[in-house]
Amino acid sequence: MPETNQTENLLNNRFKKYFMFSLTDFRPIRFKRFALRVAGILYKPYQILIFMPFVGMNTFVIGMLAYLSALLVNPRFASTVFGMLWAKINSYATPMLVSIQGREFIDEKQSYVIVSNHQSFYDIFILYGWIGIDFKWVMKASLRKVPFLGPACEKIEHIYIDRSNPAAAIESINMAKKRIVNGTSVIFFPEGTRSETGELRPFKKGAFRFALDMDLPLLPITIMGTKDILPAKTLDLFPGRAKMMIHPPVSIETYKDKDIQLLMDDVKNIIQSGLPADYAKQATSE
Repeated sequence: MPETNQTENLLNNRFKKYFMFSLTDFRPIRFKRFALRVAGILYKPYQILIFMPFVGMNTFVIGMLAYLSALLVNPRFASTVFGMLWAKINSYATPMLVSIQGREFIDEKQSYVIVSNHQSFYDIFILYGWIGIDFKWVMKASLRKVPFLGPACEKIEHIYIDRSNPAAAIESINMAKKRIVNGTSVIFFPEGTRSETGELRPFKKGAFRFALDMDLPLLPITIMGTKDILPAKTLDLFPGRAKMMIHPPVSIETYKDKDIQLLMDDVKNIIQSGLPADYAKQATSE
């Protein structure tokens, strides 16, 4: 019974988002429950029969094009052009509509250590598709084995980290430092994994140590809405709207002689400030 109520709350919130009224405005209750089930059932055939094969096909094609262009042109061109194409095609096919706030804070000639909250695989689509600058991902080493996508990401010079091997991880980071120059940035999800509720998880130190070592400003980003499109650890996909809020860069100059925890806390508070006060509460209720 609690699971049924959770599903109904989730679908009701999504229905209201698109049709400007809530299913709770309808009576009797039986009609509301029927409409909720229909809304979920109608999308499933599209997801399974059309969207998922389409994602697999375009990931293969675009991955191969990115791999070849990295060889024949350069990794930056491959990453920027084909990464953006891949992200936007799949976002629009979902469909996911994205709004951006704060793009004026980005200097395309400056390299940044970008730090973002992480709620869903769709965060990757938003960052790749709409941030508009060249960057490298910090990725788990296991992703190198993903067919087509793994080799393409390696050729584009994204950064694979083997968390089970600290020495290899440090070596990967040291090699990555040579690539983060001339306007090429690096992205970290400092929570380390996706939040299932939307609430920010504790931050890990890696991104902040990298910024201090490289003497680069941090660029905090808040992403909202993706937890409703593809919740963490599920395949329960649904159309939706998402928003990316780009905050002003944080200079590390005033933090060099201070505890790194202070820098982490300040950046976390900035990212948190972009989330509505009831955001995690909504996620829990859904």
